[in-house]
Parts: sequence; structure tokens; C-alpha cells
Amino acid sequence: MSTLRRASNFLSLVKFSHTVFALPFALLGFFLATLDRGDFSWYKLLLVLLCMIFARSAAMAFNRWLDRRIDGRNPRTAVREIPAGTISSRAALTFVVLNSVLFIGTAGLLNSVVLLLSPLALLIILGYSYTKRFTYLCHFVLGLGLALAPIGAYLAVTAEWALLPVLYGTVVLLWVAGFDIIYALQDESFDREEALFSIPVRLGTVRALQLGRVIHFACSIVLLYALVLQHRLYPEFGVLTFVGGLVFLSLLAYQHTIVRPGDLSRVDLAFFTTNGVASLVFGTASIVDIYV
Repeated sequence: MSTLRRASNFLSLVKFSHTVFALPFALLGFFLATLDRGDFSWYKLLLVLLCMIFARSAAMAFNRWLDRRIDGRNPRTAVREIPAGTISSRAALTFVVLNSVLFIGTAGLLNSVVLLLSPLALLIILGYSYTKRFTYLCHFVLGLGLALAPIGAYLAVTAEWALLPVLYGTVVLLWVAGFDIIYALQDESFDREEALFSIPVRLGTVRALQLGRVIHFACSIVLLYALVLQHRLYPEFGVLTFVGGLVFLSLLAYQHTIVRPGDLSRVDLAFFTTNGVASLVFGTASIVDIYV
């Protein structure tokens, strides 16, 4: 197998394109921190990006490794790299260890606070993969893992806690938990047969969708509060941030109009396209607003 083909397989294994969900929020946390410090560093930005890549690659590869037998029994996921045989389970686990070590090493180049917290971050993002074996709250653990992005990026620059990045982390937690419930609808029957845990298995399709709406409503409230607080803390923020927030909230609501109990055909549109665009627009608008 050529090196290029092998690299492509690993990028597919970790769904590298899905980095778009949390990355804009991580960058927002980074740029808010540089605004507080009055100092921009390309070196630190590179380290933050590398931390994101290494942590997410470790988490996704570990999830695929741990679920390899389950994925092989599920018609929807049997084509994934490990059950399909394009990547061996040993190679995937080695990839997890390598990325975990690189994540901790890169965190150590930032500051001691991030270094000390990096094992905890790994525990959360790797531990998520076990949660669907024992709790219906697995969607919220996934959200918590991605919520670390804006908080960690802010800590990477300042080594100090602040309310605003925590609020954005809460937005990410609720946003991801809500859309992961929608995504899990595809496997409701399979998960029930395999005795796996998810909100759709616990509540059924109709009530799961209703809970998803409630979670995203709570997400909207937290985001609006964060936007108001951000404007008070940084009066230089203009209209772009609020426009980005409005687009984000509109797309949040839109995904609930295209997924219905009797029609799950557009789950992928809701999960990938809608949420990816929402994150990119909001993150880009906010970051541009800082410097324009």
C-alpha cells in the first residue's frame, strides 16, 4: 500500500473533515486570549492547532478501535476502516498512543497549566468511547470532550480561567449533545439489539427529537448570554459577532425541521453540513470582528 493511500486511510479513520465542528470555537478561545493579553503569537497558534489535531485524532481512532467489533456487525458502519480491513486494529491502537503522546508533549510546550490538565482531557475524550456501554448520557460526554476546545485554547495562551471561554464551552457541550442525539437516531434499532445506551434507545425517536430541541434551546440561551457578556467585556466587538450568532442559531433550528420521526433521510445533512456551516460562520465572524 502506498504511503499516500495509507495516510488517506488514517485521515478517513479519524474523520479529519469533522474537525470543523470544534476548531472554530478553539480559535475563538485563542483569539479572545490574545485580545486579553494584547499579544499574538504564531508559535502558540501553531501549538494550539497541533493540540487540537493530536487530541481529536487520538479520540476518534480510539473510538474506532474500541468499537471495531460493534461496527463490523452494524451494516451502516461495517465499511469503516478497521472492520473493512484497510487498517489493522494494532495499527489503529498504535496511532492512538502516538497521538496521545504528541498531544501531551505539545501541551507541555504551551504552559504548565495545560500540561497538568492534558491527561484529564485525554481521559474525557478517550473515555467517551466507553460511555455508550453503560449510560444514556453518552451524548453529553461527547459534548464535554469538544467543549474543552475553547477553554483549552484560552488556557494555552493565558494559563488562567475566564468565564467567557467557559460559556462558549457550555455552548459547544449543549450543541454537540443535541445534534449527536439526532445522529444516533440512525442506529436506534441496532443499539437496542446490542444493548447499547443512547437517548433514542431510552426515549424512542419522537421523545429523543423533543429532548434534542430542548437541549438546543438551552444552547441558544447560553450563546445569547455569552454574546451579551462578550460585548460588555470587549466593546470593540461589532455587529459581525451578533450576525454570526444569529446564523448559528438559525441553523440550529433548521436542522430540527429537516429530521422527523418518519423521515431520517436527511440526518447526514443535519449532522455534517448544517452544523459544520454553523460553526464555521460563527467562528469566522467572531474572529474577524476582533481584528476589523
